[in-house]
Amino acid sequence: MTNKIITRFAPSPTGYMHVGNFRTALYSFLFARKNNGQFLLRIEDTDRARFIEGADNKIIDIVNYFGLKFDNKEIIFQSKRLDVYKKYAEQLISEDKAYYCFCSEEKLVKIKEEQTTNKLPPGYWGPHRSCNKLNKNEAKEKVKNGEKYVIRLKMIPDDNTTEENGVWNDLIHGEIKTEMKFQEDFVIIKSDGFPTYNFAHMIDDHEMGVTHVMRGEEFISSTIKHIRLYEAFGWQLPQFAHLPLLLNADKSKLSKRQGDVAVEDYLKKGYLKEAIINFVVLLGWNPKTEQEIFSLAELVEQFSLDKINKSGAVFNIEKLNWFNQYYIRKMDLADLTAKCLPYLLDAGLIEKDGEDYKNKETGETVSNDWIKKVVLLARERLVKLDDISEIVKFLFTEKSEYDPELLVWKKSSKEDTAKNLELLKNFLAGVEDFSKENLEVEIKKFIEEKGLGVGDMLWPFRIALSGLKNSPPPFDIAEILGKNRVLEKIDEAKILLK
Repeated sequence: MTNKIITRFAPSPTGYMHVGNFRTALYSFLFARKNNGQFLLRIEDTDRARFIEGADNKIIDIVNYFGLKFDNKEIIFQSKRLDVYKKYAEQLISEDKAYYCFCSEEKLVKIKEEQTTNKLPPGYWGPHRSCNKLNKNEAKEKVKNGEKYVIRLKMIPDDNTTEENGVWNDLIHGEIKTEMKFQEDFVIIKSDGFPTYNFAHMIDDHEMGVTHVMRGEEFISSTIKHIRLYEAFGWQLPQFAHLPLLLNADKSKLSKRQGDVAVEDYLKKGYLKEAIINFVVLLGWNPKTEQEIFSLAELVEQFSLDKINKSGAVFNIEKLNWFNQYYIRKMDLADLTAKCLPYLLDAGLIEKDGEDYKNKETGETVSNDWIKKVVLLARERLVKLDDISEIVKFLFTEKSEYDPELLVWKKSSKEDTAKNLELLKNFLAGVEDFSKENLEVEIKKFIEEKGLGVGDMLWPFRIALSGLKNSPPPFDIAEILGKNRVLEKIDEAKILLK
């Protein structure tokens, strides 16, 4: 085996990319890059019953989108290597390390029922593995006659083995012992001719020269099977690193029942790739410093397997939100606007109009510069990009609908509120510079000179412009709406107060 470190990401195209799978890809990439090694991509598409057309391309797109550049020029697809797996399976049969099994489903069910009755672990092990005793020639004759079969690996040489434990070392969990007595002779080639995961992935890892296998800790129990296969071929073992489970807030295993688990879902909602990487890398890995914000290059520099925890990592959506807000606020406004545009279009607030856009409700043309101001207004309140439409939709509606009582500040009255709005409207009619900076200075000066209450003036002004209890400052909103629309909004509010 080469001294160069080689890792791999080997997903199955059976649906979305689980956050746990993405973490495996990220850790494998970081470890390879940190050690000047190679990061390879393989598509494990032998489960044809669950195969989803196009899912493989989505996987490749996501890996590329996050900057996890893989080093193999040609991606390996297991479905194109059936002859390779068959060759290796036949080699094991010829060396008496594997055998044809002709047991029907009914017989296998009966075996398990008998084992359950006798309080024994279920499986094709020990004295229950009847096809293990078949003469080779007899087995070949059955195959020749077209009898349905699978191929099984001999986990232990005979029924009276004295081997008690299989012992191996994990880079995260340390020494692991697996009781061998009840290990079943597992299937390596299915009746449809396709290899099982346990067989195919190990053949591929060997041929690809993989030195370090990273995967979820749910695979710990089956690792002894993979080790037995390596031993059967006389191949050098890779090193294993089983990553801690991802958990819901209640410490149950992360599942879709309690929230999104697909990377695609988070991308669709407007979580930025930088935020997802920062969040996911800390699900199990601890940099042992106070640093939380990392570039991909910084993660490559600092990543190491000895900083991965054994215990499960809780998926805290609030932490992901915090990361996303951080990157949204740091993003260049033009870039942020470009990313927000699809959400404004999908919400039906705007539509394309040549080089510009237009307000879908009013038909008014809105420039890119105006949309930038809208995005800037929302930026501090954005948690994820798809929040944009709810935050700013009041800017796109011709007439706001809200409870007129909302206009009244604390102990004020509708009558006093209407008078204050009239005063403000008359003052604003004479203001020429409608920039938010000038509006804030001029309006506050006006309030002070007239001896009016700040809340009595600014509260109904903000509500009149937004129709919302919680919204950005009125000066920011007024700049975006423009003088004519602001005066119209104040008139609408006064009518509601009557």
